[in-house]
Amino acid sequence: MDDLKLEKVLSDKKNLERILDNLKEGIIAHDTRRRIVFFNRSAEELTGYRRDQILGQDCHKVFSQPFCGDRCSFCTSPPHSWKDKDYPVSILTRGGEIRRVEMTVTGMNDDAGKFVGIIAAFRDVTDLIGLKIMTGDLKGFGGIIGRTPEMLQIYSQIQDLAASNYPVHITGETGTGKELVAKAIHNESRRSGGPFVPINCAALPEGMLESELFGHVKGAFTGALRDKKGRFELAHNGTLLLDEVADLPQTVQAKLLRVLQDGTFERVGGEKRVSMDVRLISATNKDLKKQVKRGKFRDDLYYRINVVPLHLPPIRERKKDIPLLVEHFLEAALKEGQKTEGISKEGLAIIMEYPWPGNVRELQSAIHFALVKCRGRIIRPTHLPRELRAWKNERASRGPSKKLNLVQVQAALKKSGGNKAKAARDLGVGRATLYRFLNDSLLVS
Repeated sequence: MDDLKLEKVLSDKKNLERILDNLKEGIIAHDTRRRIVFFNRSAEELTGYRRDQILGQDCHKVFSQPFCGDRCSFCTSPPHSWKDKDYPVSILTRGGEIRRVEMTVTGMNDDAGKFVGIIAAFRDVTDLIGLKIMTGDLKGFGGIIGRTPEMLQIYSQIQDLAASNYPVHITGETGTGKELVAKAIHNESRRSGGPFVPINCAALPEGMLESELFGHVKGAFTGALRDKKGRFELAHNGTLLLDEVADLPQTVQAKLLRVLQDGTFERVGGEKRVSMDVRLISATNKDLKKQVKRGKFRDDLYYRINVVPLHLPPIRERKKDIPLLVEHFLEAALKEGQKTEGISKEGLAIIMEYPWPGNVRELQSAIHFALVKCRGRIIRPTHLPRELRAWKNERASRGPSKKLNLVQVQAALKKSGGNKAKAARDLGVGRATLYRFLNDSLLVS
């Protein structure tokens, strides 16, 4: 009898609303046309919006952008079916504050089983993440793996940058995860509902790079068969990452400076000014100050893009993160159906000692190689790439590393024509030793 009474209470709309109003989680529901049909008291407190302001309104219009950021499934046409989702997302409150929330989105069907809308529950984890960063109780952040003090400082900087719109310049060796950090800054910011558009400035020739950045009009050059938007236009209301920015040609640097100064540009071959609202993040593995001194990079552009510098340490300087990274790559492999029993202590010891000139990217490749070689068994030293095994044997046979100096290394590189492997042999050291010296001396980018 009591069960029937409870069922009646729950079936009553006002009683159900009262129950949802007393939940600590924010609750929002909308139909397939994005019209908001429910908004509880916790949602009001978290977002700063009152329910009488938004009920019946288009979700996108009332929040000035998709509430679920780039995870929104209703940006174009509504989906025909629904699979429940859980994900973190940054939202912008009515007062302009960015809050990080954990979102759970569930589909709603009518009596006939037809999909009619969604109900989303969300809770504020902004302060919790900040506390975990302060205490070091965090394995990773925004897809970045690590919990050494150096990485916790990076996470804290990313959170700080989320509240601003200033240009960010990320430096770090090849393979340290500069694009991951740029993506995390975007996802934590109020622009997370907009596009994240990366471009590698070193991967394209000068003529094509200008067109890729700013677009072109039909007939601007041979092969320009139609108007084409550039990366700046594609990144409107979002974030543009200029990776390997130190390799921008001087002519493109000049045009980029003008774009950053007035927020407008012309497509290649065009006369019409195009306006855009883009947050710029740049990244490089080179020392831009040295490039400026050498006349290869404009100093006025340097000061424009280097408003907030952020440096990523190489993994040889945060070796305590290596077991976490290995665990992460192995777990990802298991999810993809790759069999493995893990890694042996001996194998992990070699990985911990190796200097990793290619950083996280090289480590990931080494784990993938070992997974193929071990054939589902435990990863042992014999399954590691030849470079790691050769380095271990070389180190054991040579004993303490030979000390190098700048003059002899430069002479050896000049003699070998820049061939580092040959230079290392001439110097009587292993390649890893030479790479480490070069990275420490900033002789290579």
